[in-house]
Amino acid sequence: MLPEDENLDENQPTEVPSADKADDGAAAPLSTSEGPSAPDPNDKKQWYIVKVQSGREDTIKGAIERRVKIEGLEENFGQIIVPVEKVTEISKGKRVVRSKKMFPGYIIAHVEFNDRILYLFRETSGVGDFVGAGPNRVPAPMPQHEIDKILLKMLPAEQAREQVKVKFDFEKGDKVRVRDGTFVGMEGEVKEIIEPKDSKETPRVRVELTIFGRPVPVEVEAWQVETV
Repeated sequence: MLPEDENLDENQPTEVPSADKADDGAAAPLSTSEGPSAPDPNDKKQWYIVKVQSGREDTIKGAIERRVKIEGLEENFGQIIVPVEKVTEISKGKRVVRSKKMFPGYIIAHVEFNDRILYLFRETSGVGDFVGAGPNRVPAPMPQHEIDKILLKMLPAEQAREQVKVKFDFEKGDKVRVRDGTFVGMEGEVKEIIEPKDSKETPRVRVELTIFGRPVPVEVEAWQVETV
């Protein structure tokens, strides 16, 4: 019998996703409860990282959304995501499910960047600036594959498996990192993608990891790995 669950909030610093360049040929992003629907090809909105006051991410998100409606900028605004993931730990004999922000002190905004949007964000209490702004003040949007990774991590495990069934973002020979399970954090090369025999099974991946200095092939479910 499993111990009683408890839900706690825990914010821990982690690496912020890169926004070095746009991914112009990217596919539509994955869908989550907060995720976007299929984009309009004429839509100029892109994803940007915005520095905000740590611990106030959700409050700032709500404030920006209210100001967008008041100032009539819905056409230039898509949504804001405060990425979180569930982390299960054992504490004092109980299984504890913690809700952890992936990037404390940052929000991710889907907007059409222009002077009015820039002014709205900067004039909202607790907002710093768009990350990656160059000399001309225009920040680099996030590549779509980075957004897909974040949205996939926000999905419950079962939904994540279903997303992987639809599309793989890696192929044989690619370098991947294990993001869940016994070998979490380890990197290796994809040696084989094992397709399921029926729709009820989950695709598996054979990855060659280096363990104690030796190459070791291991099999994991496809949703448990991500490209490096």
